[in-house]
Amino acid sequence: MRLIFAGTPEVAVPSLNAIAASGHELIAVVTRPDAPAGRGRRLVRSPAGAWADERGIEVLTPAKPRDPEFQERLRALAPDCVPVVAYGALVPPSALEIPKHGWVNLHFSLLPAWRGAAPVQHAVLHGDEVTGASVFELEAGLDTGPVFGTLTEQIRFNDTSGMLLERLAVEGAGLLVAVLDAIEAGTARAHPQPADGITFAPKLTVEDARIRWDDPAFAVDRRIRACTPAPGAWTTLRDERLKLGPVRPVANVPHLRPGELLVERKQVLAGTATTPVILGEVRAAGKKPMSATDWARGMRIEAGEKLS
Repeated sequence: MRLIFAGTPEVAVPSLNAIAASGHELIAVVTRPDAPAGRGRRLVRSPAGAWADERGIEVLTPAKPRDPEFQERLRALAPDCVPVVAYGALVPPSALEIPKHGWVNLHFSLLPAWRGAAPVQHAVLHGDEVTGASVFELEAGLDTGPVFGTLTEQIRFNDTSGMLLERLAVEGAGLLVAVLDAIEAGTARAHPQPADGITFAPKLTVEDARIRWDDPAFAVDRRIRACTPAPGAWTTLRDERLKLGPVRPVANVPHLRPGELLVERKQVLAGTATTPVILGEVRAAGKKPMSATDWARGMRIEAGEKLS
């Protein structure tokens, strides 16, 4: 089939690689417009766009998929199908109806669970033991279309959202190509999503990423892992913001008040509503990440000081 791929971040690249290695013809890539990045705020191509540039594939960067010029180009290219992975913009019905076989989206959850922008982060945050990926037919509703196929993935006890998403992106790429193959062969069957079990996964904000030390240790652990690498879990000490990497809940240690720090020779503990956690990586504002022990040594933490 003639395909136009729609995707933006790094997580879309495994699917691009899988499609390029398949028997399908990739004729263009649709991605979000170049965005300012870094200290110089220079415009930078998205990872999906950069992948296409390197291979001489046409890149389309409409401000919005409803733009008439974009839809006119889409019709001229005449794709059979548009596979989608984390494109980042709502596609209107007028664009959805252009390809013969529509738009098919790889979504990183077992739909109808965790519809929305951050399914992997919410799965980790809420302590799900199993998640997965779904390939479904894109329609006007938010991740509501009928599902062609799914795969499941165990969530490991130490998974960050970044680690889990990386695995799902690779495994999901194979699922996406298998669905495209079935569509071309005429054997694909999409089934409506169940009416029960619908949950939503809005993008996590910076405020969502603030650590609540009066939560139980397991909830503190989940929040930090869910927000790693983005938007980045954080707390404050002495009115300055600190970003924290994953922690490790631990038992058989002295009781600490929520947020209270205890610096030992080989580890730094922080109290929660239940048992303390061992801090991992710490990143103070404007500084490079460092181990919690090195950070505490430089800060000269006093007895009874608390994170807040």
